[in-house]
Amino acid sequence: MDNSPPVHVEILPNARDFQIDEQNNYIVKGNQYVSSPATKRLLKPILEASHTRDRATSPPNSACFPGTRIDVIKAIVAWADSTLLWNTHVLWLYGFVGCGKSAIALAIALKFERRNRLVGSFFFFRNTGDRSRMTRFATTLAFQLAAAIPEAAPFIKKAVTDEGLLGLSLVAQLRRLVYEPFKAATKQVGSFKTFFKPFLIVIDGLDECEDHQDVRDFIDDMLLFFKKNPFVPLRFFITSRVEQHIEGQLKNGQVRLEDLVNHCSRNDLEAFMHTCFEEEKRRNPVIRAYIQEHGDWPTKEDKDTLVGHIGGSFIFASALFKYIIDPTDTLLTPMERLPHTLNMNPGLDVLYARTLSRSQHLPYFHEVISALALLFEPLPIVGIAELLGIKSFEVVRVLVNLQAIIHIPGTDDLPVTICHTSLRDFLTTESRSGRFFTPPSNHLHLSYRCSILRDGQQPDTAVALYSSARCAEHLAKFTSLPPAAQGPFPHFPQTLDDFYTHILAKSENHPHFSDIIATIVLHDPLSVSGISERLDIDPSKVVRVLSNLELILNNPEAIDSPVTVCHPSVRQFLTDKRQSGRFISPSYHLKLSYYHFSLGLKHLLSASSYLEITSQCELSHSHWVQFRGTMSEHGKSDQLHLDLLSYGGSLSHHLFSFTRLFLWLFEDYGHDLNPPQEISVVFTGCLESLALALELDPAPRKWLHWRFHPIAIKHR
Repeated sequence: MDNSPPVHVEILPNARDFQIDEQNNYIVKGNQYVSSPATKRLLKPILEASHTRDRATSPPNSACFPGTRIDVIKAIVAWADSTLLWNTHVLWLYGFVGCGKSAIALAIALKFERRNRLVGSFFFFRNTGDRSRMTRFATTLAFQLAAAIPEAAPFIKKAVTDEGLLGLSLVAQLRRLVYEPFKAATKQVGSFKTFFKPFLIVIDGLDECEDHQDVRDFIDDMLLFFKKNPFVPLRFFITSRVEQHIEGQLKNGQVRLEDLVNHCSRNDLEAFMHTCFEEEKRRNPVIRAYIQEHGDWPTKEDKDTLVGHIGGSFIFASALFKYIIDPTDTLLTPMERLPHTLNMNPGLDVLYARTLSRSQHLPYFHEVISALALLFEPLPIVGIAELLGIKSFEVVRVLVNLQAIIHIPGTDDLPVTICHTSLRDFLTTESRSGRFFTPPSNHLHLSYRCSILRDGQQPDTAVALYSSARCAEHLAKFTSLPPAAQGPFPHFPQTLDDFYTHILAKSENHPHFSDIIATIVLHDPLSVSGISERLDIDPSKVVRVLSNLELILNNPEAIDSPVTVCHPSVRQFLTDKRQSGRFISPSYHLKLSYYHFSLGLKHLLSASSYLEITSQCELSHSHWVQFRGTMSEHGKSDQLHLDLLSYGGSLSHHLFSFTRLFLWLFEDYGHDLNPPQEISVVFTGCLESLALALELDPAPRKWLHWRFHPIAIKHR
C-alpha cells in the first residue's frame, strides 16, 4: 500500500536576493527537487538513495502500515522538534534485521519533508554499487540540501567550483558541502535560529555501507562538528544494526540510543495483520463469498493466535500472511491454509521450503542450516563462522535470503535465532524437510569442530565458551544414534573413527599414553591410583594423559574412583586391531605379563596360597602369548630383547626376561623351521638378561630359595 504524500513543490521559499539563471525540476516518486543542471553535473548525486526513490526498483521496499509504530515515531519526532540546549543532535535507532528500521526511517523522512524541515536522506543498501559506499554520500546530501534550503546552494556551488573538493576525503566533503553551507544559510536568515525548529538528516542502514573506516570517520567528524557548534539547528537520525565499527563510535553521551526491540508492541503487529487481512478481503472475491456464508474471517481468536506466533518480527508476519493468501496455490484457499499456519508444526512446511530454497545453491548452506538446527544455544554470526571454519560474510550470505524465517540480530554480539521453533522441527524431520533435512549425525561434525576450537580459542569468546561447554553433548547425541543413522553423510564425511583418532592424537605423544589407554580399555575399570600401580608410574602422569581425553573417558575427580569409557564405541574402536595399532603399543602385553609375574613372585615370597600364585602365573602367560602374537603380526621379533631389557631395572625384571626368552627359545625356536638369525637374536637377549640379573645380585643360589621354578615354568 503506497502512502506517499501528494506532490509537494516549493521554489526557494526562504530566498532573499537570490537569482536563478536556469533551473531543472527533478521529480522522483512524487517529490520535487529544484536544482540547476550545473549543480547536478558537479555533485553527481544518487537520486535513488533518498527516501524519494522508487522503492519497487530500489530497495528496501518497506513502509509503516497505517496505525503502526505510532509510539516510536512520536518519540523520534519529539526528539527532533526539541530545541532544548541539552538535547542530543544525533539519535541512533538500532535493531535486528527485519524489525522495521527502514520503514520508520521512511516515515520520519516523509513527515519532516511535509514540514519543510528535511535537509536530506540517504538509504544505504548492500551490494548496490555507490549506495553501499561512502563515495557519493556527501555530494548526494549536498544536492538535497541545496534543494531543501536554497540559501545554502551558493555556498555549495562555490565549494565545488572554487575549492575542488570532490577529490578530497569524505570528512572534508561533508564539512564543505553540508555542514558549512548549512551554517552559512542559517546565518543568512537572521531569525532562523530563534523561530525555526531544527532541520533533520535521515541516514538509514548505515551497517549496509561497506566502507567501515569511512563510516567511523563520518561519525567522529559529525560528533565533533556538533561539539563545536552546540546551537546549530540540525539533527541526524541514524538507523542500523549494531555492528562493532558503528557501536564503538555512537555509544557516547552525544547520542541518544533507541533499541527498536523495546518498541515492537503486540498492538503494532495486530494492526499490521488487521490491515493486511482487510485489504485482502476487499481484493479477493473468494474470501468475500466465504464471509457471506460463514461470517467474518479470520476470527479474532485466530488472529490472536497468529500474532502470538510472530514474535515481534514484521518480516515473519509478512511471510506468514503471504503464505496464507498465496495466489499461486490453486489447490487450497486462504481459509484452508490458515489452520495450517495456526498449527505451525507442520503447517508451515511449504513456507519453510520456499524460503530455504533461496539460499540452497550457495556455498556452506547445509553447514549453516545444520548449525542453526542442532546447536544447543544460539551463536552470533561470528561464532557460527568460527565454529564451522568459514568466513563471517559466508554465513551472512546464506542468512540474508532467509530473513523471513530467521532473525539476523542487530549486533555482532547477539545470537542468530529462528523465528519459530517449528523451523527446527521441520529441519530435523526428514519426511517433512526432504532435501533440507539436517540429520542428527551432524552432531558428530559439530563435536569435532568444538574439540578443535576449544583448544585454540580465547576463553572469553562466545564460540570458545560454547565449544567447551557443549562438545561432549554433541558427541553424546551422536553416539546415542543407532549405527544405521551415524552416517557418514555427503556434507560431513567424518566418521566416529576419525573423531576418536582426532581426540586420542592430542595425547599420544605423552609418556605412557598407550599403556594407560590399554589399561583402561582392556581391563575391568581401574581408578587413577590403580592404573598408576599396575603400570608402576606416578599418578600425576596418568592424570596428565587423561586430562585431554575427557570427551571419550569418564575421569572422576576422586583418585580412587574408576576411570571408564563414555561409550562402548570407544572400546570397540580401540580393540579393533585396524584402529588401535596406532594407540596401543604391542609391548603393553609384555608389561602386563611382567606385572603379573611380579605379583606372583611377591605371593611366593609372602608364602601366599598356591591358588593366588597359579592365577598370577596364568595371567602372566596369557599376556605373554598375546605379546608374542602381536610381535609376529607386525614382524617385530627382532626387537623383542630390546623391549624386554628397556622396561624396568629390577632383579626380578631381568630374571623374568631371562626366563621368558629362555623358554621361548627352546619352546618355539628349537627346530629347523626357525631362521638362525632369529634364534641368535633371542639367545643374545637371553644372555643379556642373565648378565644384568647377575650384576644386580651375584648370588644365583639365593634364587633357588625363592622357589622361582613354579613362576618360570607353570605356564607349560
